[in-house]
Amino acid sequence: MLMNVAIIGFGNAVVNYHFPYLDKKENIRVKMIYRREEDRVGDTERESLYPEITFSTNIEDILQDDEIELIVIATHVDSHVEYAKLALERGKHVLVEKPFASTSAAAKDIFELANRKNLIAMANQNRRFDGDFLTLKKVIESGKLGNIVEIQSHYDYFHPQYARSGFGLLHGLAVHTIDQLISIYGVADRIEYDVRSLIAPGESDDYIDIDFRYGRMKATIKCSLLVKIEHPKFIVHGDRGSFVKYSSGHQTKNGDGRTRVSIEAEPENNWGTISYVDDEGTSHTEKVPSEATDYGVLYDQLFQAIRHNGDKPVKDEEVLYVLDILHDGIEAAKRAN
Repeated sequence: MLMNVAIIGFGNAVVNYHFPYLDKKENIRVKMIYRREEDRVGDTERESLYPEITFSTNIEDILQDDEIELIVIATHVDSHVEYAKLALERGKHVLVEKPFASTSAAAKDIFELANRKNLIAMANQNRRFDGDFLTLKKVIESGKLGNIVEIQSHYDYFHPQYARSGFGLLHGLAVHTIDQLISIYGVADRIEYDVRSLIAPGESDDYIDIDFRYGRMKATIKCSLLVKIEHPKFIVHGDRGSFVKYSSGHQTKNGDGRTRVSIEAEPENNWGTISYVDDEGTSHTEKVPSEATDYGVLYDQLFQAIRHNGDKPVKDEEVLYVLDILHDGIEAAKRAN
């Protein structure tokens, strides 16, 4: 049976990371989008690309619609809590863009309300379904690298003129890669922060280097706005070998004005490389076929959780832990400056 969805917000995340994957779902339909009147000024042309969706500037239209089961909140983080609580109070499940809330305490309030209402509130950690990350997981799970001793995860750009004040790189970029790590290894034994302002001293978190220790293994999350040459997305070392993978990017196209996606594995020229020694001591160097990126899988799993009491793909405790890490990283940046 069809599940009707409403979305609050109509920014790039909705257009590029929700719609293209929902377009492919036969059991999920975006029925309505709520936009504030001030957000529509000078920006109504894009709405015409989606004639099958009703756009409204009255939030009661989605809250009072009994057909709508799930509300996706894709606004600025400052309004996530307000909209999530409003939707839950009116009996709607909610999927909230990352970062889920400004603090873990605020997020906990949302989860507790959802539990009392017997509803689902979940963070949209769709980057767990990035093709390059799924390829990394496949390699780790294969056991070919032996005991993993080091993982490097990079999310870099080159923006030396970046002058925006405010602490936003952790929340905007590192939240993806931190969550990916936590989804595999869970709570770290300890965390060491090196978060600084290199471009706008004292005003931002534009350099991120966070070490997560899991026994003998160290996983490093790195984000920087001062990386000019493309760096591998993932570097993994184990006591039997190493793995390197460059970013898969996003396989999008824009032929008719709407963003479209191709849910296919990337070509061989960007596959990762693994070099390892097997049980007999023989050395191997191989290309690792890439997994496909498909953010729609998160919706499939959420559908199962809502309709068939399935497990939530993103756990409450994972969301709270990531938010605490983001908070501690910002505090480290402020101290460093």
